[in-house]
Amino acid sequence: MTFHYLESADDPRVSDYTTLTDVHLRKLREPREGMYIAESSRVLRRALAAGHQPRSFFLAEKWLEDLDDVFQAYPDVPVFIGKASLLEEITGFHLHRGAMAAMHRPDPVPLEDLLASAQRVAVLEDIVDHTNVGAIFRSAAALGVDAVLVSPRCGDPLYRRSVRVSMGTVFQVPWARLESWPGDVVQLKEQGFTVAAMELTDDAVDLDDLAARQLPKLALVLGTEGAGMSPETLAAVDVAVKIPMRKGVDSLNVAAASAVAFWELRPRD
Repeated sequence: MTFHYLESADDPRVSDYTTLTDVHLRKLREPREGMYIAESSRVLRRALAAGHQPRSFFLAEKWLEDLDDVFQAYPDVPVFIGKASLLEEITGFHLHRGAMAAMHRPDPVPLEDLLASAQRVAVLEDIVDHTNVGAIFRSAAALGVDAVLVSPRCGDPLYRRSVRVSMGTVFQVPWARLESWPGDVVQLKEQGFTVAAMELTDDAVDLDDLAARQLPKLALVLGTEGAGMSPETLAAVDVAVKIPMRKGVDSLNVAAASAVAFWELRPRD
């Protein structure tokens, strides 16, 4: 094992961990450099269990013993250790969830491969809040969604906040970034999926009515938090669906709505 004790925030060996609070910069940098950050001991263990490969580990000395088995399993991966104040200077925030790891970003999964055996697919259209992205992935993992597709402008599922909020379940659910949306609706339909949009339209059917159809293959599109579903998407899908609400409330947060919909629309034997 190779342990490196940090003495300066300018150490070029830990450039993967700099300015982690600059969301715009990290969204551009991490995919381009083929990496992502796993934040917290639990999350990095889930990333490793999913077969993802570490570039380095980054932690305060007090967490060394807790992760000794991980370091033993990856003896050639550098371990960077520093005082809490120095780690905070590098990252931009206080580390209180154990350790971090800079991970190699896995290769994209071809869309055709994701759809080949899937029955339930979620499509995230332009959802930019990483907390919502992570929460949707957590619900997808828990409630039997086979794959998640994200639009070109959607937030990065492997951004550290998405990963953290998902509790690492983003590593369990296969996902892919679409190249042409809503053009890719055509490919979903060609693969036998009924495509449903969660949107309050005049002709939207109730969620329980759609569930009663017991569709063998269903893709559920969830729209952005503010503007909702794009008109182009609504024109391309097969059906709009809504969650029946009590008077005075017209909608749920997109993450909460996803959990309700994933449960109600799950395949039934």
